[in-house]
Amino acid sequence: MPQVPFEAEELARDAVDCLPVGELARLLAIGRPLRVKLGIDPTAPDIHLGHTVVLTKLRAFQDAGHTVVLIIGDYTARVGDPSGRSSTRPQLSDEQIDANARTFQEQAFKVLDPGRVEVRHNSEWLDMTMGDLFALLRTTTVGALLERDDFAKRRAAQTPISMLEMLYPLMQAYDSVAVRADVELGGTDQKFNLLLGRDVQRAYGMPEQAILTMPILVGTEGRLKMSKSLGNQIGVTDPPGEIYGKTMSVPDTALDQYYRLLLGRPPPADLGSRDAKRLLARELVTRFHSADDAERAEAEFDLIARGGEPDRIDELRVVPAADGLVHLPGVIADGFGKSRSEARRLLAQGGVHLDGRVIDEIDVAGRRLDGRVLRVGKRHFRRLAVAR
Repeated sequence: MPQVPFEAEELARDAVDCLPVGELARLLAIGRPLRVKLGIDPTAPDIHLGHTVVLTKLRAFQDAGHTVVLIIGDYTARVGDPSGRSSTRPQLSDEQIDANARTFQEQAFKVLDPGRVEVRHNSEWLDMTMGDLFALLRTTTVGALLERDDFAKRRAAQTPISMLEMLYPLMQAYDSVAVRADVELGGTDQKFNLLLGRDVQRAYGMPEQAILTMPILVGTEGRLKMSKSLGNQIGVTDPPGEIYGKTMSVPDTALDQYYRLLLGRPPPADLGSRDAKRLLARELVTRFHSADDAERAEAEFDLIARGGEPDRIDELRVVPAADGLVHLPGVIADGFGKSRSEARRLLAQGGVHLDGRVIDEIDVAGRRLDGRVLRVGKRHFRRLAVAR
């Protein structure tokens, strides 16, 4: 029993909220494995480092002998979580949701132990009868839902709130009823939904879950939430060189947060910010790839920083127009994952090089490009192969 407060303290380390106060320790004192829930809506296929903050906390519960229940929100994804949103999310097709769910689950297992995860889909219970839906709706009030910060802001701005969005927190809360969750994890933007889960469990005559909210990792620019839509993410399946290079671009002001949330410790006191960043980059590449990949990524980064090129450059096939010209914004968009407007901006700002020389032309004769190396930004290279 004396170990329980210490275990609760360790499991809650780095959490922003652990509510109600003392509840996690009380649950641990019961002496059985707890059911620890995380719900993920597969609205995008890839996991980035921001997702791993919560996944790493889940892994800590696994390592302590508890059962992780990973809920794939294939049903709630049709609605779209309004948390942190100022407008209604676009609706995804069933095919997109299913494909994203498969990829997301595979990538989550880069952090979680797949042998100790109970994977559920909330379509198992949310495709309910009208009678069951009415019972769920009776558990809360419209006024309570409108107290949510994002809903309140949208009402003040006279921005529409759909009835589906109003249902979302209740659907997420019912997930906790369906899987009999003892603990639920989420980001700080999920606090309202997680607390509502307690209310709905109580309405169904069940013991109420404890909740833990984890900090939201900032993106590579150091200010905004890490997000693929903002282009400031580091993906867990990014190539080693991408993970290393993007980590090195993180501002010094975010270094402490990255260390604490991703490695579970502060930056080494005896290292300057650049060396601390290099260590962080090596550890992240090793975690998601291997130590050998980390060594090669660092060597490649240093080579590029000195003005060199990586040993291996992927080929990019280019098809000229009928007049023999190649539209560079299109090549950059297709080959480097940029938008055409971003490609034009990079060309105008000197961010594109051809064999080491700045190129700012929009349309270029194909013969000038064949076999040459196009560099976009500091780290992205392709060797062009122009079709004849």
